[in-house]
Amino acid sequence: MEFTTRHGFGTDYDDLGPSGGLPVVLVHGHPFDRSMWQPQVDVLVRAGFRVIAPDLRGYGASGVVPGRTLLSDFADDVAELLDHLEVERAVVCGLSMGGQIAMEFHRAYGARVLGLVLADTSPVAETEEGKVFRNGMADRLLAEGMGGYADEVIGRMLAPYNVTELPEVAAHVRRMMRATAPEGAAAALRGRAERPDYRESLAAARVPVLVVVGADDGYTPVEEARDTHGLIPGSGLAVVERAGHLPNLEQPERFNAALLGFLACV
Repeated sequence: MEFTTRHGFGTDYDDLGPSGGLPVVLVHGHPFDRSMWQPQVDVLVRAGFRVIAPDLRGYGASGVVPGRTLLSDFADDVAELLDHLEVERAVVCGLSMGGQIAMEFHRAYGARVLGLVLADTSPVAETEEGKVFRNGMADRLLAEGMGGYADEVIGRMLAPYNVTELPEVAAHVRRMMRATAPEGAAAALRGRAERPDYRESLAAARVPVLVVVGADDGYTPVEEARDTHGLIPGSGLAVVERAGHLPNLEQPERFNAALLGFLACV
Protein backbone atom coordinates (compact mmCIF):
# COMPACT_ATOMS: atom_id res chain seq x y z
CA MET A 1 0.00 0.00 0.00
CA GLU A 2 1.03 3.59 -0.45
CA PHE A 3 0.13 7.01 0.86
CA THR A 4 1.50 10.45 0.08
CA THR A 5 3.06 12.34 2.96
CA ARG A 6 2.53 16.00 3.65
CA HIS A 7 5.94 16.54 2.05
CA GLY A 8 4.61 15.12 -1.18
CA PHE A 9 6.52 11.85 -1.53
CA GLY A 10 5.00 8.39 -1.61
CA THR A 11 5.53 5.98 1.29
CA ASP A 12 5.03 2.31 0.50
CA TYR A 13 4.16 0.04 3.41
CA ASP A 14 2.54 -3.20 4.57
CA ASP A 15 -0.29 -3.23 7.10
CA LEU A 16 -0.99 -6.86 7.83
CA GLY A 17 -2.79 -8.95 10.43
CA PRO A 18 -5.94 -8.23 12.42
CA SER A 19 -6.84 -4.55 12.80
CA GLY A 20 -7.50 -5.11 16.49
CA GLY A 21 -4.16 -6.80 17.15
CA LEU A 22 -1.34 -5.17 19.08
CA PRO A 23 0.37 -2.89 16.52
CA VAL A 24 4.05 -3.63 15.88
CA VAL A 25 6.01 -1.24 13.64
CA LEU A 26 9.07 -2.78 11.97
CA VAL A 27 11.70 -0.21 10.92
CA HIS A 28 14.35 -1.52 8.54
CA GLY A 29 18.03 -0.61 8.48
CA HIS A 30 20.37 0.88 5.88
CA PRO A 31 20.58 0.18 2.99
CA PHE A 32 17.66 -2.22 2.99
CA ASP A 33 13.88 -2.22 2.62
CA ARG A 34 10.91 -3.71 4.44
CA SER A 35 11.46 -7.14 2.88
CA MET A 36 14.22 -7.66 5.45
CA TRP A 37 11.44 -8.26 7.99
CA GLN A 38 9.61 -11.00 6.08
CA PRO A 39 10.62 -13.81 8.52
CA GLN A 40 9.16 -11.72 11.34
CA VAL A 41 6.05 -10.52 9.49
CA ASP A 42 4.83 -14.04 8.81
CA VAL A 43 5.27 -15.17 12.40
CA LEU A 44 3.79 -12.04 13.96
CA VAL A 45 0.70 -12.08 11.76
CA ARG A 46 0.08 -15.75 12.58
CA ALA A 47 0.37 -14.85 16.28
CA GLY A 48 -2.37 -12.22 15.92
CA PHE A 49 -0.33 -9.01 15.85
CA ARG A 50 -0.99 -6.11 13.50
CA VAL A 51 2.27 -5.58 11.62
CA ILE A 52 3.12 -2.22 10.03
CA ALA A 53 6.29 -2.28 7.94
CA PRO A 54 7.17 0.79 5.84
CA ASP A 55 9.83 1.33 3.24
CA LEU A 56 11.60 4.39 4.64
CA ARG A 57 11.92 7.44 2.41
CA GLY A 58 14.72 6.85 -0.08
CA TYR A 59 14.48 3.06 0.22
CA GLY A 60 12.52 0.26 -1.41
CA ALA A 61 9.39 1.37 -3.22
CA SER A 62 9.05 4.67 -1.33
CA GLY A 63 9.92 8.03 -2.82
CA VAL A 64 13.55 9.12 -3.02
CA VAL A 65 14.30 12.39 -1.26
CA PRO A 66 17.88 13.53 -1.98
CA GLY A 67 19.98 15.83 0.18
CA ARG A 68 19.98 14.97 3.89
CA THR A 69 17.45 12.91 5.83
CA LEU A 70 17.77 13.25 9.60
CA LEU A 71 16.71 10.53 11.98
CA SER A 72 14.03 12.97 13.15
CA ASP A 73 12.69 13.12 9.59
CA PHE A 74 12.35 9.34 9.52
CA ALA A 75 10.65 9.36 12.93
CA ASP A 76 8.21 12.03 11.75
CA ASP A 77 7.42 9.86 8.73
CA VAL A 78 6.61 6.92 11.01
CA ALA A 79 4.35 9.15 13.11
CA GLU A 80 2.59 10.38 9.98
CA LEU A 81 2.07 6.81 8.78
CA LEU A 82 0.54 5.87 12.13
CA ASP A 83 -1.74 8.92 11.90
CA HIS A 84 -2.78 7.80 8.41
CA LEU A 85 -3.60 4.33 9.78
CA GLU A 86 -5.33 5.77 12.86
CA VAL A 87 -2.95 3.95 15.19
CA GLU A 88 -2.40 5.85 18.43
CA ARG A 89 0.28 3.68 20.05
CA ALA A 90 2.51 0.84 18.92
CA VAL A 91 5.50 -1.29 19.74
CA VAL A 92 8.37 0.03 17.64
CA CYS A 93 11.05 -2.42 16.55
CA GLY A 94 14.11 -1.21 14.64
CA LEU A 95 17.40 -2.71 13.52
CA SER A 96 20.64 -0.77 13.06
CA MET A 97 19.62 2.61 11.55
CA GLY A 98 16.05 1.47 12.17
CA GLY A 99 16.90 1.12 15.85
CA GLN A 100 18.16 4.69 15.91
CA ILE A 101 14.93 5.80 14.26
CA ALA A 102 13.04 3.87 16.94
CA MET A 103 15.05 5.68 19.63
CA GLU A 104 14.32 9.02 17.99
CA PHE A 105 10.62 8.13 17.78
CA HIS A 106 10.67 7.27 21.48
CA ARG A 107 12.40 10.58 22.27
CA ALA A 108 10.01 12.67 20.19
CA TYR A 109 6.77 10.68 20.47
CA GLY A 110 7.16 8.83 23.74
CA ALA A 111 3.44 8.82 24.51
CA ARG A 112 2.85 6.78 21.36
CA VAL A 113 5.30 3.99 22.27
CA LEU A 114 4.03 0.82 23.91
CA GLY A 115 7.41 -0.86 23.81
CA LEU A 116 10.78 -0.74 22.07
CA VAL A 117 12.86 -3.43 20.40
CA LEU A 118 16.39 -2.20 19.63
CA ALA A 119 18.33 -4.64 17.47
CA ASP A 120 22.00 -4.31 16.57
CA THR A 121 22.05 -0.56 17.09
CA SER A 122 23.80 2.12 19.13
CA PRO A 123 22.39 5.07 21.13
CA VAL A 124 25.69 6.96 21.17
CA ALA A 125 26.02 10.23 19.25
CA GLU A 126 28.07 10.20 16.07
CA THR A 127 31.77 10.95 16.52
CA GLU A 128 33.69 13.52 14.50
CA GLU A 129 35.50 10.68 12.76
CA GLY A 130 32.16 9.03 12.04
CA LYS A 131 30.78 12.22 10.54
CA VAL A 132 33.68 12.41 8.10
CA PHE A 133 33.28 8.74 7.20
CA ARG A 134 29.51 8.91 6.61
CA ASN A 135 29.68 12.04 4.50
CA GLY A 136 32.55 10.57 2.51
CA MET A 137 30.60 7.37 1.94
CA ALA A 138 27.60 9.42 0.82
CA ASP A 139 29.80 11.11 -1.79
CA ARG A 140 31.10 7.74 -2.92
CA LEU A 141 27.66 6.17 -3.31
CA LEU A 142 26.49 9.10 -5.42
CA ALA A 143 29.56 8.80 -7.62
CA GLU A 144 29.82 5.01 -7.90
CA GLY A 145 26.43 3.53 -7.10
CA MET A 146 25.63 0.73 -4.66
CA GLY A 147 27.22 -2.33 -6.28
CA GLY A 148 30.78 -2.05 -5.01
CA TYR A 149 29.60 -1.03 -1.55
CA ALA A 150 27.27 -4.04 -1.36
CA ASP A 151 30.08 -6.44 -2.21
CA GLU A 152 32.40 -4.85 0.34
CA VAL A 153 30.07 -4.92 3.33
CA ILE A 154 28.20 -8.22 2.84
CA GLY A 155 30.71 -9.93 5.16
CA ARG A 156 29.94 -7.42 7.90
CA MET A 157 26.18 -7.22 7.42
CA LEU A 158 26.13 -10.99 7.87
CA ALA A 159 28.59 -12.96 9.95
CA PRO A 160 31.29 -14.03 7.45
CA TYR A 161 30.47 -17.72 7.85
CA ASN A 162 26.80 -17.03 7.05
CA VAL A 163 27.69 -15.47 3.69
CA THR A 164 28.63 -18.98 2.54
CA GLU A 165 26.44 -21.10 4.83
CA LEU A 166 23.25 -19.12 4.06
CA PRO A 167 23.53 -18.30 0.34
CA GLU A 168 19.84 -17.41 -0.08
CA VAL A 169 20.03 -14.94 2.80
CA ALA A 170 23.24 -13.45 1.42
CA ALA A 171 21.62 -13.09 -2.01
CA HIS A 172 18.60 -11.34 -0.48
CA VAL A 173 20.80 -8.90 1.44
CA ARG A 174 22.85 -8.13 -1.68
CA ARG A 175 19.68 -7.56 -3.71
CA MET A 176 18.31 -5.09 -1.18
CA MET A 177 21.57 -3.15 -1.04
CA ARG A 178 22.07 -3.01 -4.80
CA ALA A 179 18.46 -1.97 -5.40
CA THR A 180 18.64 0.99 -3.03
CA ALA A 181 18.74 4.39 -4.73
CA PRO A 182 22.15 6.00 -4.10
CA GLU A 183 20.45 9.37 -3.52
CA GLY A 184 18.31 7.94 -0.73
CA ALA A 185 21.18 6.05 0.87
CA ALA A 186 23.43 9.12 0.72
CA ALA A 187 20.74 11.34 2.27
CA ALA A 188 20.36 8.92 5.17
CA LEU A 189 24.12 8.72 5.69
CA ARG A 190 24.36 12.51 5.85
CA GLY A 191 21.50 12.56 8.35
CA ARG A 192 23.04 9.87 10.53
CA ALA A 193 26.26 11.87 10.60
CA GLU A 194 24.27 14.36 12.70
CA ARG A 195 22.68 11.84 15.03
CA PRO A 196 22.29 12.89 18.68
CA ASP A 197 22.91 10.86 21.82
CA TYR A 198 19.89 8.83 22.95
CA ARG A 199 21.27 7.47 26.21
CA GLU A 200 19.50 10.00 28.43
CA SER A 201 16.08 9.42 26.88
CA LEU A 202 16.56 5.64 26.97
CA ALA A 203 17.55 5.74 30.62
CA ALA A 204 14.24 7.50 31.29
CA ALA A 205 12.18 4.95 29.33
CA ARG A 206 9.05 3.82 31.12
CA VAL A 207 7.98 1.21 28.60
CA PRO A 208 9.23 -2.35 28.09
CA VAL A 209 12.47 -2.48 26.10
CA LEU A 210 14.26 -5.42 24.51
CA VAL A 211 17.84 -5.12 23.26
CA VAL A 212 18.84 -7.73 20.68
CA VAL A 213 22.25 -8.34 19.11
CA GLY A 214 23.93 -10.92 16.94
CA ALA A 215 26.72 -12.65 18.86
CA ASP A 216 29.16 -11.93 16.02
CA ASP A 217 27.99 -8.45 15.04
CA GLY A 218 31.02 -6.46 13.89
CA TYR A 219 29.19 -3.13 13.67
CA THR A 220 27.52 -3.07 17.09
CA PRO A 221 29.27 -5.70 19.21
CA VAL A 222 27.69 -7.54 22.12
CA GLU A 223 29.56 -5.30 24.59
CA GLU A 224 27.77 -2.23 23.20
CA ALA A 225 24.41 -4.01 23.42
CA ARG A 226 25.15 -4.86 27.05
CA ASP A 227 25.92 -1.20 27.70
CA THR A 228 22.59 -0.19 26.16
CA HIS A 229 20.78 -2.85 28.18
CA GLY A 230 22.47 -1.54 31.34
CA LEU A 231 21.19 1.97 30.66
CA ILE A 232 17.53 1.00 30.67
CA PRO A 233 15.95 -0.16 33.92
CA GLY A 234 14.06 -3.41 33.52
CA SER A 235 15.10 -3.96 29.91
CA GLY A 236 15.73 -7.37 28.41
CA LEU A 237 18.77 -8.54 26.45
CA ALA A 238 18.86 -11.29 23.83
CA VAL A 239 22.16 -12.37 22.26
CA VAL A 240 21.51 -14.36 19.09
CA GLU A 241 24.17 -16.99 18.49
CA ARG A 242 25.52 -17.72 15.00
CA ALA A 243 24.51 -14.29 13.72
CA GLY A 244 26.11 -11.00 12.75
CA HIS A 245 24.46 -7.62 12.15
CA LEU A 246 21.21 -9.07 10.77
CA PRO A 247 20.15 -11.77 13.26
CA ASN A 248 16.52 -11.51 12.15
CA LEU A 249 17.60 -12.93 8.77
CA GLU A 250 20.54 -15.08 9.84
CA GLN A 251 18.77 -16.83 12.72
CA PRO A 252 15.08 -15.98 12.34
CA GLU A 253 13.80 -18.70 14.67
CA ARG A 254 15.98 -17.49 17.54
CA PHE A 255 15.22 -13.85 16.82
CA ASN A 256 11.49 -14.55 16.59
CA ALA A 257 11.47 -16.47 19.86
CA ALA A 258 13.00 -13.47 21.64
CA LEU A 259 10.61 -11.06 19.93
CA LEU A 260 7.48 -13.09 20.68
CA GLY A 261 8.56 -13.59 24.27
CA PHE A 262 8.96 -9.85 24.68
CA LEU A 263 5.66 -8.99 22.98
CA ALA A 264 3.81 -11.40 25.27
CA CYS A 265 4.81 -9.13 28.17
CA VAL A 266 3.92 -5.77 26.61
